Amino acid sequence: MNRSRETAPQKRKRGDSNSLTQSPLDAERILYDLIKKKEDSGMWTGDMKKETNLPHPVVTKALKSLQTRNLIKEVVNFQNKTKKHFMAVEFEPSKELTGGAWYVDGNLDMEFIRELKKQCVNYINKMKVATIEGVSEFVKKSAVFNVECTTQQIAEIMKALVLDNEIMEVRSTGLGDHHSIPSGTVCYRCSSKGGQGGGLKVGGLASVPCGVCPHIGECTPDGKISPKTCVYFTKWLDF
Repeated sequence: MNRSRETAPQKRKRGDSNSLTQSPLDAERILYDLIKKKEDSGMWTGDMKKETNLPHPVVTKALKSLQTRNLIKEVVNFQNKTKKHFMAVEFEPSKELTGGAWYVDGNLDMEFIRELKKQCVNYINKMKVATIEGVSEFVKKSAVFNVECTTQQIAEIMKALVLDNEIMEVRSTGLGDHHSIPSGTVCYRCSSKGGQGGGLKVGGLASVPCGVCPHIGECTPDGKISPKTCVYFTKWLDF
Protein backbone atom coordinates (compact mmCIF):
# COMPACT_ATOMS: atom_id res chain seq x y z
CA MET A 1 0.00 0.00 0.00
CA ASN A 2 1.25 3.35 -0.89
CA ARG A 3 1.20 5.42 2.32
CA SER A 4 2.35 8.65 0.78
CA ARG A 5 -0.36 11.22 0.42
CA GLU A 6 -0.81 12.27 -3.13
CA THR A 7 -1.13 15.97 -3.65
CA ALA A 8 -2.29 17.86 -6.66
CA PRO A 9 0.62 19.33 -8.63
CA GLN A 10 1.18 22.93 -7.72
CA LYS A 11 1.43 25.50 -10.43
CA ARG A 12 4.65 27.43 -10.49
CA LYS A 13 4.08 31.12 -9.86
CA ARG A 14 4.58 33.26 -12.85
CA GLY A 15 7.43 35.63 -12.20
CA ASP A 16 8.34 38.94 -13.66
CA SER A 17 8.86 38.67 -17.39
CA ASN A 18 12.18 40.42 -16.88
CA SER A 19 13.39 38.09 -14.14
CA LEU A 20 16.50 36.20 -15.14
CA THR A 21 15.78 33.45 -12.57
CA GLN A 22 13.07 32.18 -14.91
CA SER A 23 15.36 32.04 -17.92
CA PRO A 24 15.91 28.54 -19.30
CA LEU A 25 19.21 29.62 -20.82
CA ASP A 26 22.31 29.80 -18.66
CA ALA A 27 23.94 31.82 -21.43
CA GLU A 28 21.58 34.71 -20.74
CA ARG A 29 22.45 34.73 -17.04
CA ILE A 30 26.17 34.56 -17.75
CA LEU A 31 26.10 37.34 -20.34
CA TYR A 32 23.81 39.58 -18.32
CA ASP A 33 26.01 39.33 -15.21
CA LEU A 34 29.09 40.01 -17.31
CA ILE A 35 27.57 43.04 -19.03
CA LYS A 36 26.14 44.49 -15.81
CA LYS A 37 29.55 44.35 -14.12
CA LYS A 38 30.90 46.68 -16.80
CA GLU A 39 28.39 49.33 -15.71
CA ASP A 40 28.63 52.52 -17.85
CA SER A 41 31.56 51.20 -19.91
CA GLY A 42 29.46 48.57 -21.66
CA MET A 43 30.98 45.52 -23.33
CA TRP A 44 31.89 44.56 -26.86
CA THR A 45 30.43 41.29 -28.17
CA GLY A 46 33.91 40.11 -29.13
CA ASP A 47 35.06 40.39 -25.51
CA MET A 48 31.95 38.52 -24.37
CA LYS A 49 32.83 35.56 -26.58
CA LYS A 50 36.42 35.54 -25.34
CA GLU A 51 35.48 35.67 -21.65
CA THR A 52 32.64 33.15 -21.81
CA ASN A 53 33.83 30.81 -24.59
CA LEU A 54 30.23 30.70 -25.78
CA PRO A 55 29.61 30.01 -29.48
CA HIS A 56 28.70 32.96 -31.67
CA PRO A 57 25.10 31.76 -32.37
CA VAL A 58 24.47 31.28 -28.64
CA VAL A 59 25.77 34.76 -27.80
CA THR A 60 23.72 36.37 -30.57
CA LYS A 61 20.52 34.59 -29.50
CA ALA A 62 21.05 35.38 -25.81
CA LEU A 63 21.72 39.07 -26.47
CA LYS A 64 18.62 39.35 -28.64
CA SER A 65 16.53 37.78 -25.89
CA LEU A 66 18.00 40.11 -23.22
CA GLN A 67 17.23 43.11 -25.43
CA THR A 68 13.67 41.94 -26.03
CA ARG A 69 13.18 41.64 -22.29
CA ASN A 70 14.55 45.16 -21.83
CA LEU A 71 17.47 44.04 -19.67
CA ILE A 72 20.28 45.33 -21.89
CA LYS A 73 20.62 47.93 -24.63
CA GLU A 74 22.94 48.45 -27.54
CA VAL A 75 25.13 51.58 -27.39
CA VAL A 76 27.42 53.18 -29.96
CA ASN A 77 31.16 53.42 -29.38
CA PHE A 78 32.19 56.62 -31.15
CA GLN A 79 35.74 55.29 -31.67
CA ASN A 80 34.51 52.23 -33.56
CA LYS A 81 30.86 52.25 -34.60
CA THR A 82 31.15 48.84 -36.26
CA LYS A 83 31.74 47.09 -32.93
CA LYS A 84 28.51 46.26 -31.12
CA HIS A 85 28.52 47.30 -27.47
CA PHE A 86 25.89 46.44 -24.88
CA MET A 87 25.19 47.58 -21.34
CA ALA A 88 22.53 47.05 -18.70
CA VAL A 89 19.55 49.37 -19.18
CA GLU A 90 20.00 51.03 -15.77
CA PHE A 91 23.30 52.63 -16.84
CA GLU A 92 24.03 55.57 -19.13
CA PRO A 93 27.05 55.33 -21.45
CA SER A 94 30.26 56.93 -20.19
CA LYS A 95 31.86 59.88 -22.03
CA GLU A 96 34.74 57.60 -22.97
CA LEU A 97 32.25 55.46 -24.87
CA THR A 98 30.04 58.12 -26.45
CA GLY A 99 32.64 60.87 -26.94
CA GLY A 100 30.81 63.17 -24.53
CA ALA A 101 28.83 66.24 -25.51
CA TRP A 102 30.55 66.50 -28.90
CA TYR A 103 28.93 63.30 -30.19
CA VAL A 104 25.37 62.06 -30.79
CA ASP A 105 24.88 58.38 -31.63
CA GLY A 106 28.58 58.13 -32.37
CA ASN A 107 28.58 61.05 -34.83
CA LEU A 108 30.27 64.40 -34.28
CA ASP A 109 27.54 66.97 -33.57
CA MET A 110 28.70 69.73 -35.88
CA GLU A 111 25.58 71.86 -35.39
CA PHE A 112 26.07 71.88 -31.62
CA ILE A 113 29.76 72.76 -31.96
CA ARG A 114 29.02 75.60 -34.38
CA GLU A 115 26.37 77.05 -32.08
CA LEU A 116 28.64 76.76 -29.04
CA LYS A 117 31.42 78.55 -30.91
CA LYS A 118 28.99 81.29 -31.86
CA GLN A 119 27.85 81.77 -28.26
CA CYS A 120 31.45 81.95 -27.03
CA VAL A 121 32.44 84.55 -29.62
CA ASN A 122 29.34 86.64 -28.92
CA TYR A 123 30.09 86.67 -25.21
CA ILE A 124 33.74 87.63 -25.72
CA ASN A 125 32.66 90.35 -28.13
CA LYS A 126 30.21 91.70 -25.57
CA MET A 127 32.70 91.61 -22.68
CA LYS A 128 35.65 92.81 -24.85
CA VAL A 129 37.86 90.32 -23.04
CA ALA A 130 37.03 87.14 -21.12
CA THR A 131 38.60 84.15 -19.39
CA ILE A 132 37.74 80.50 -20.02
CA GLU A 133 36.03 80.39 -16.63
CA GLY A 134 33.94 83.44 -17.51
CA VAL A 135 32.84 81.97 -20.83
CA SER A 136 32.08 78.63 -19.18
CA GLU A 137 29.92 80.30 -16.53
CA PHE A 138 28.06 82.25 -19.21
CA VAL A 139 27.32 79.09 -21.21
CA LYS A 140 26.00 77.31 -18.11
CA LYS A 141 23.68 80.18 -17.18
CA SER A 142 22.50 80.90 -20.72
CA ALA A 143 20.33 77.75 -20.87
CA VAL A 144 20.83 77.72 -24.64
CA PHE A 145 21.92 74.08 -24.57
CA ASN A 146 20.22 71.09 -22.99
CA VAL A 147 23.56 69.46 -22.15
CA GLU A 148 26.13 70.61 -19.63
CA CYS A 149 29.46 71.78 -20.99
CA THR A 150 32.47 71.41 -18.72
CA THR A 151 35.19 74.03 -18.39
CA GLN A 152 37.53 71.61 -20.17
CA GLN A 153 35.17 71.43 -23.14
CA ILE A 154 34.93 75.22 -23.29
CA ALA A 155 38.74 75.32 -23.25
CA GLU A 156 38.75 73.00 -26.28
CA ILE A 157 36.31 75.29 -28.08
CA MET A 158 38.47 78.33 -27.27
CA LYS A 159 41.54 76.61 -28.71
CA ALA A 160 39.60 75.83 -31.87
CA LEU A 161 38.47 79.46 -32.13
CA VAL A 162 42.07 80.65 -31.77
CA LEU A 163 43.13 78.31 -34.58
CA ASP A 164 40.22 79.59 -36.67
CA ASN A 165 41.45 83.15 -36.02
CA GLU A 166 38.07 84.05 -34.52
CA ILE A 167 39.63 85.05 -31.19
CA MET A 168 43.13 85.65 -29.86
CA GLU A 169 44.75 84.55 -26.64
CA VAL A 170 46.33 87.33 -24.57
CA ARG A 171 47.34 87.99 -20.99
CA SER A 172 45.52 90.50 -18.88
CA THR A 173 47.25 93.81 -18.27
CA GLY A 174 44.91 94.64 -15.41
CA LEU A 175 44.16 97.90 -17.22
CA GLY A 176 41.37 99.16 -19.46
CA ASP A 177 39.22 96.30 -20.72
CA HIS A 178 41.32 94.00 -18.54
CA HIS A 179 40.58 95.83 -15.28
CA SER A 180 38.36 93.04 -13.89
CA ILE A 181 40.87 90.29 -14.68
CA PRO A 182 44.03 89.84 -12.56
CA SER A 183 47.20 90.90 -14.32
CA GLY A 184 48.92 88.01 -16.09
CA THR A 185 45.80 85.87 -16.39
CA VAL A 186 45.30 84.16 -19.75
CA CYS A 187 42.21 85.58 -21.43
CA TYR A 188 40.67 85.99 -24.86
CA ARG A 189 39.43 88.79 -27.06
CA CYS A 190 37.93 88.83 -30.54
CA SER A 191 40.22 89.12 -33.53
CA SER A 192 39.49 91.28 -36.58
CA LYS A 193 37.68 88.30 -38.10
CA GLY A 194 35.57 87.54 -35.04
CA GLY A 195 32.55 89.20 -33.52
CA GLN A 196 29.09 89.86 -34.81
CA GLY A 197 28.85 89.69 -38.56
CA GLY A 198 32.58 89.00 -38.78
CA GLY A 199 33.23 92.74 -38.94
CA LEU A 200 34.49 93.52 -35.46
CA LYS A 201 37.72 95.46 -35.67
CA VAL A 202 40.61 94.90 -33.36
CA GLY A 203 40.74 97.45 -30.56
CA GLY A 204 43.90 99.32 -29.66
CA LEU A 205 44.70 97.13 -26.67
CA ALA A 206 44.69 94.01 -28.84
CA SER A 207 48.21 94.90 -30.01
CA VAL A 208 49.50 96.12 -26.65
CA PRO A 209 52.92 94.52 -25.96
CA CYS A 210 51.74 93.41 -22.51
CA GLY A 211 49.74 90.63 -24.16
CA VAL A 212 52.89 88.74 -25.14
CA CYS A 213 55.29 89.96 -22.44
CA PRO A 214 56.81 87.06 -20.42
CA HIS A 215 57.04 89.33 -17.35
CA ILE A 216 53.37 90.33 -17.32
CA GLY A 217 52.83 88.34 -14.11
CA GLU A 218 55.38 90.50 -12.32
CA CYS A 219 54.16 93.81 -13.72
CA THR A 220 52.33 96.11 -11.28
CA PRO A 221 51.54 99.87 -11.41
CA ASP A 222 54.17 100.76 -8.77
CA GLY A 223 56.44 97.72 -9.01
CA LYS A 224 59.98 97.26 -10.32
CA ILE A 225 58.39 96.17 -13.59
CA SER A 226 55.50 98.49 -14.43
CA PRO A 227 53.83 100.25 -17.38
CA LYS A 228 55.49 103.49 -16.22
CA THR A 229 59.01 102.14 -16.72
CA CYS A 230 58.34 99.84 -19.68
CA VAL A 231 60.03 101.12 -22.85
CA TYR A 232 57.91 98.88 -25.06
CA PHE A 233 54.68 100.20 -23.55
CA THR A 234 55.91 103.78 -24.00
CA LYS A 235 56.78 103.17 -27.66
CA TRP A 236 53.36 101.59 -28.19
CA LEU A 237 51.67 104.67 -26.69
CA ASP A 238 53.73 106.97 -28.92
CA PHE A 239 52.79 104.90 -31.95
